Amino acid sequence: MKKILTIVAISGTLLACKQNKTTTDQTRVLSATDSAEFKQYQQWKEKKEKAAAAKTVVYKNETQNTPVVSAPVEKKKKGWSKAAKGAVIGGATGAVAGAIIAKNNRAAGAVIGGAVGAGVGYGVGRSKDKKDGRY
Repeated sequence: MKKILTIVAISGTLLACKQNKTTTDQTRVLSATDSAEFKQYQQWKEKKEKAAAAKTVVYKNETQNTPVVSAPVEKKKKGWSKAAKGAVIGGATGAVAGAIIAKNNRAAGAVIGGAVGAGVGYGVGRSKDKKDGRY
């Protein structure tokens, strides 16, 4: 009986692994449209790279009279990120809530609530930063 079950299990596994690899006209059409979109993406990417290269600043060195090319200047992001704001607000709110909830040991409740609140606030702020394109 064990031999029969083993043979059935092995044959079932081998039959399940066999894949049907037929290509249809629909898959050919999809791959053609994908390649056309990929070409459009490559053209767009080249335009962006050329635009970034065009923003380079050339300075002349007065002592040697040779041009000095600097790298494109990126805007530095100012202020707090939404992730940092969320962590601070969540930590403060969690500490207050933890101190109120834990009546026996308010300090431990505040510490635990602050840690949990900061983690949740950071996660929410990080997702907002990703939507805005900060990260």
